[in-house]
This record gives sequence, structure tokens and C-alpha cells, in this order.
Amino acid sequence: MKLVSGMFAAALMLVCIGACQAAVRIANDRGGPIDSYLDNYEELGASGQRVMIDGLCASACTIVLAAIPYDKICVTSRANLAFHAAWQFGAHRRTVTNLEATRALYAMYPVQVRRWIARHGGLTPRTIFLRGKQLQTMYRPC
Repeated sequence: MKLVSGMFAAALMLVCIGACQAAVRIANDRGGPIDSYLDNYEELGASGQRVMIDGLCASACTIVLAAIPYDKICVTSRANLAFHAAWQFGAHRRTVTNLEATRALYAMYPVQVRRWIARHGGLTPRTIFLRGKQLQTMYRPC
């Protein structure tokens, strides 16, 4: 009977290891309104779940780097972060850089990401991509 109980406990532990270590996977996320990402990532950060970046994480999606603890983020070889200035619609529905939101966004990022952004021209309307070996030196691989 003890053997059966022990095997059952071990099986439950293995199930928990798989379920308890589940990660939220980010891939093909083109971004969106900053506020909604802040809210969603705040909840995710509070949950303690790990985050796996496994593809495109663009624009507001990159707030994940600020909202989730460093030790809860991992990146795959396919991870691709796209950064640019925050923008809004102006007159005639043209996009206009929002300097205040851009400054706030930049200030949120971890220092190693801010340094990389600065070395690549800063947050401007032009999109810059952090991926490959450069990204994998900043975050642990999955």
C-alpha cells in the first residue's frame, strides 16, 4: 500500500512540475495600446508565471520586459523584440510621436535594454529589432 501511495504522490508531483512551471508564450504579438499592455502584464507579473518570448513581440508588447521580473523571462532563438516611439493619431488621422509616452516607455525598460536602444538611435518612429545573440546575452534562453 505504501508503494502505491508513494507512486501516486510521485505522479502528482510530476504533473505539478509540468503544470506549475507552465509559461505564458509570447509570439506574433504586434502590440497595441500601451494602457492595455500595462494592465495585462501587471496581472501576469502578480501571478508569478514565467514568460517565454518565442517570436515577435513588438511595440507595446515589449513592456513585458518592464512588468515581468527578470528571472521570470526567457527567450527562444526565435524571439524578436521590436521597439519604436509611442505614437497617436493626430490631425487627418496621421500618426504623431507622443514624446511623453515615449519617455515613459523608455524609462520602464531595464537598463541593459535602454543601453541597447540608445546605441541603436533611441526610440524613434523607425522600428529597431533586438534578437539573436544580442537578446540572448540579456535574457536566459528557454
